[in-house]
Amino acid sequence: MLARPLRALAAFCFLLLTYLTFRALRRSSDARIYILPSALEARSLQARQIEFWHALLPILRQNAPDCPPPHRDRNADAVGFNAAQPPPRPSLISMPEGDVLKMQQAHTRFLQLVIASPNLKPVVIPKSRGVVYAAGGRYLPVLVSSLRMLRRTGSNLPVELFLKDRTEYESSICDEVIPSLNGRCVVLSDILGASPVRTGDDGDQKPQAEIAHYQLKIFAMLFSSFEEIVWLDADCFPLRKPEEHLDLNPFKLTGMVTWPDFWISTVSPLYYNISQQPIPSMGLRASSETGQILLSKKTHQITLLLAAYYNYYGPSHYFPLLSQGAPGEGDKETFLQAASAAGEPFYATSESVTAIGHVKGKDGTGIAGSAMVQFDPSDEYRNYQLALINTHKNNNRHSQHSNSNSNSNKTSPRVSFIHANYPKFNPATVFNLAHETKPTYRLDGSDGRAWVVSRDTLARFGYDVERAYWEEILWVACELKGKFRSWEGKEGICERVQKYWANVFGAEAEGVDVDGVMGLWEK
Repeated sequence: MLARPLRALAAFCFLLLTYLTFRALRRSSDARIYILPSALEARSLQARQIEFWHALLPILRQNAPDCPPPHRDRNADAVGFNAAQPPPRPSLISMPEGDVLKMQQAHTRFLQLVIASPNLKPVVIPKSRGVVYAAGGRYLPVLVSSLRMLRRTGSNLPVELFLKDRTEYESSICDEVIPSLNGRCVVLSDILGASPVRTGDDGDQKPQAEIAHYQLKIFAMLFSSFEEIVWLDADCFPLRKPEEHLDLNPFKLTGMVTWPDFWISTVSPLYYNISQQPIPSMGLRASSETGQILLSKKTHQITLLLAAYYNYYGPSHYFPLLSQGAPGEGDKETFLQAASAAGEPFYATSESVTAIGHVKGKDGTGIAGSAMVQFDPSDEYRNYQLALINTHKNNNRHSQHSNSNSNSNKTSPRVSFIHANYPKFNPATVFNLAHETKPTYRLDGSDGRAWVVSRDTLARFGYDVERAYWEEILWVACELKGKFRSWEGKEGICERVQKYWANVFGAEAEGVDVDGVMGLWEK
């Protein structure tokens, strides 16, 4: 009598166990890896990356522009972006038609070859994600402060710090400080320098690849072991866990997110001819600001390879074509334009970048900006989705009155990143700048906060970010004395930051609000 119920119970238990196992496996397959490779894994990765570079380098070299660099009549003006009133696209580059055709043919060949080549897949640890930086020399103190700000958010993303070559490797930083913050240093020349030398026109042996300055960013991203990348410049830090962006739209939808600069796009019309794309409207988007980028190497490998091509020939050809001498000319336009030319999706955040800084001028009405504030793309995307829903409601003849609270759920996007780009907040140098560009002065020449305007933007931080940043700068200045090679021979770095802290934040602790920001973040 009990056999049938027992068989039914056993069948139910089997089905339940199967279901739970399936769910567990599915969760496991979706799980992301938040650890750095071991020393053995790192050596294996590097060997495979060298193989990848040996496959990519000949394709880069065989598809050179094969023409003189473009001639720029003058630099593009710094014109602020206004989607409602866009100016005509500047056209300041002169090139013979034959040279444009040569560049177009080389661009087409390169794109066709990398799409068709099975060996040109960037080497990654599957399902891994992390933060990638490139820094060395005088930028290392700035990088450590930024990295500590990253850890303040509670983020546990691993970090890879790329150095140009062995001359930038500082043992005290790479063997002690960076590992203590869940990071590792990677020397780019150990990969790029492993390629065979080539013979120049003069018969001398020359290295196959000479990568420097703005070009470092794309090659750090290309050779990072992470499948999903949060790129941050050394002077850029997040205000919330950056991994949260990777789990939300628009990143989940597109696999690539960029942020805007202050200025109009100044991409030359000739570039669109070379890449065989229609010329977009000047009101479509601002130029790019690439202090921060989100990118999936799984979905955007062609974008990465084409961006590497643009950067490899950037100083000579593509940087002038993509910026025409506008502010910040360099790698900044290569990522979004590569994605567009490769036909891979991206989301360009449209919430305008905002400057923060201190007041300047005799009347105190000007602003000396020292940082750029970028906003949350997931918040912006949510608002965009709500707008679409409300538009649908408005167009529905059966819902004439359903949109009376159509904007009730719309919120201003939160602050995501602060890019403290000019000047650099290196405690060894930041107090030595000229009077007006020094971010640490008040109009009377005394020590003061760097970020006091605009108050509306500061209030959106949610907490006193500048105080937190100076806590980390103070830690770097005092705890890492004698650690940075660029600080050799410099005395009193810790003491000067301590004095600044006492003059500004110590005074505020006693209720002295000279800079007028106390109370902005009180609940």
